[in-house]
Amino acid sequence: MTSINNLVLFSGNANHELAEEICIFLERPLGEAIIRTFSDGEIFVEIKQNVRGRDVFVVQPTSSPVNHNLMELLIIIDALKRASAKRITAVLPYYGYARQDRKVSPRVPISAKLVADLITVAGANRVLAIDLHAGQIQGFFNVPVDHLFAAPVMIEYIRTNFSNNIVLVSPDAGGVERARAFAQRLKADLAIIDKRREGANESRAMNIIGDVQGRNAIVLDDMVDTAGTLTHAAAALDARGASAIYACVTHPVLSGSAIEKIETSPIERLVVTNTIALNEKAKKCKKIECLSIAKLLGEAIKRIHMDDSVSSLFI
Repeated sequence: MTSINNLVLFSGNANHELAEEICIFLERPLGEAIIRTFSDGEIFVEIKQNVRGRDVFVVQPTSSPVNHNLMELLIIIDALKRASAKRITAVLPYYGYARQDRKVSPRVPISAKLVADLITVAGANRVLAIDLHAGQIQGFFNVPVDHLFAAPVMIEYIRTNFSNNIVLVSPDAGGVERARAFAQRLKADLAIIDKRREGANESRAMNIIGDVQGRNAIVLDDMVDTAGTLTHAAAALDARGASAIYACVTHPVLSGSAIEKIETSPIERLVVTNTIALNEKAKKCKKIECLSIAKLLGEAIKRIHMDDSVSSLFI
């Protein structure tokens, strides 16, 4: 049987706290490496321990600053490959550029595919990701991809903190499958928000399909970036008589004025996970609550290392 003693986990600088939590779960020390940036912006990596013939995992969400964290990941992988690691798994709690997964107009790139190629060429033998923005991104890689979902963590939170008077809400048509899966697991009702633009540069018309009046509405999404979609959805739910509005979102990108929008919105609580490290402003926001996915990632890493089933985590 494969020994977990052959497993080594390294972390970039994007989310060091998450990597340390995973190491605590695995009862393994964090891999020793020097990762620093020269004054001209170049990244330097030195692996400080022997990884020859080891099964190595690199935890690095490609969150803001996206390009810096992506380059850091690529250089770490290259350093490990040249140090003769037996297998390198890129652990991407958040996959940057995921929204650029298709050509939406002529002469634009498919950046999600480009990033997948970069990670593969750098030397990653497999990828572990959570809640990819589009499922087809798994096919952009020419190496195995284990796609995890934060659903078990979120569902347990909802069961613990909310009564049966809930309705799960998809903020757009693209999120219906996710909301329906939650509703089935929780035996709850489902509502869908239909967004339409009435004209160029005009405000959205928000139509709600489903009964939300007098209910605790929980909006589900994979990420919250500028929080525009989320806060518009909350305003529409409030106007339709929802008694309380909450949101459960996996990736807290929270760029621009997102925090200010959330604070002034009808949302009572925004529940996120630590796939992305919260900035100081987000940590101070009383409406935001962060759940850890370290145990979920740690168990998946352990199963990958031991050649056990990962899909059984979600049965």
